[in-house]
Amino acid sequence: MMAIHNEVLPNDDVLRYYFYFINERMKIFWRRCEGKATLTDDPILRKYKFTNVYRALDRVSQYLIRYVIYKDIHLYSPRDVLLRILVFKIFNRIDTWEYLTEFYGDIKESHFDVKQISVLLSERQSYAPIFNNAYMMTGSHTKYNYLPTKHEKWLTMVKQEFLGDNVVDEVLTATSLEGVYNSLRKCSFMGDFLAYQYTIDFNYSPYVNFSENSFVKAGIGAIRGIKKCFISYGNEYEDAIKYVHDHFTELLEKYQVSDFKPLPGRSPSLLDLQNCFCETDKYLREAMPELIVDNTRIKQRYKPSYGSINVTLPEKWHIYLNKGLCIHSNSKELTLF
Repeated sequence: MMAIHNEVLPNDDVLRYYFYFINERMKIFWRRCEGKATLTDDPILRKYKFTNVYRALDRVSQYLIRYVIYKDIHLYSPRDVLLRILVFKIFNRIDTWEYLTEFYGDIKESHFDVKQISVLLSERQSYAPIFNNAYMMTGSHTKYNYLPTKHEKWLTMVKQEFLGDNVVDEVLTATSLEGVYNSLRKCSFMGDFLAYQYTIDFNYSPYVNFSENSFVKAGIGAIRGIKKCFISYGNEYEDAIKYVHDHFTELLEKYQVSDFKPLPGRSPSLLDLQNCFCETDKYLREAMPELIVDNTRIKQRYKPSYGSINVTLPEKWHIYLNKGLCIHSNSKELTLF
């Protein structure tokens, strides 16, 4: 029987790996939280780097939430907070942000000299990377090609368009998550993927407040994963993500995943499920190499980190764990060991 193009039809032999990955990656999180010496016996997860099930738990997101958004937030206007988020996320590197705050000073609208910042970044770039390679950051745009460096082009766009054309105000007055995304898509350099990622970053702040389940945009990596996991994905790739979200509990049962432990009161959102398709695509390159969908090798090896990690979640999430599970019941910080 031929599949109708617009129906969502899982490939059970492959989609079960998606749910296996979500479960095992979440177990790694909890095992680390509990101080276990062995985090996983899975040879693929031991060898390569995979992001968390929840995007907000990843290291760069954690730094963004704790230090860029909420630290001393009373000192900044809502426009300042969104500017700080955007500048941080353009480079997506903690060391670049800390370099700027040390040698340039506080990033805010009244202290945002593109030329001065660009000179400092050019100096740093002579001996260290300033961009994270997690996102494909284009550096070419006819409007800004007169500028010599990618970082100056991006920062000039922020100054002229995000601030100067008041895209920031459109974001602050948007009535939906998709509205935030549509406003960001007006900015040069911002394609579908980056606009969606920055939308989610803004949504960690107290000034943009929408459900992560109200809008999703599939990235390139997620699309590869969806193509592997579904015989037919619906009318658009996002339909497959929504299908998994809407049938999450029954699919856990179907694929015999009985011990999945989410964050308290917060099942993985459309955003998280989108990211997990990207990570599952990576996992399947090793687990099922015969599935050829624009396959490339997994680039990043896993490097264990030691010491305590304090996880901060947006206050508006109201997530509190029981005592004995790395957090005090009246705290917003989760300490991992």
